[in-house]
Amino acid sequence: MSKPISLLFAIVSVLLMTATGIAISYNAWLTLALFVLTMGCIGYGFVLKAKLRRRAQG
Repeated sequence: MSKPISLLFAIVSVLLMTATGIAISYNAWLTLALFVLTMGCIGYGFVLKAKLRRRAQG
């Protein structure tokens, strides 16, 4: 995975984690939604990394 894409996923993930932490004191449903979104973003980053690695090898 290229460095700019990695940096983008890292920044977005940290922002989502920060928003999740802030949302804990406000609303449980918002916290849950942000948590799922954070895990989805991190998971998609791993999936994209694996796809790009397979494409580079094949």
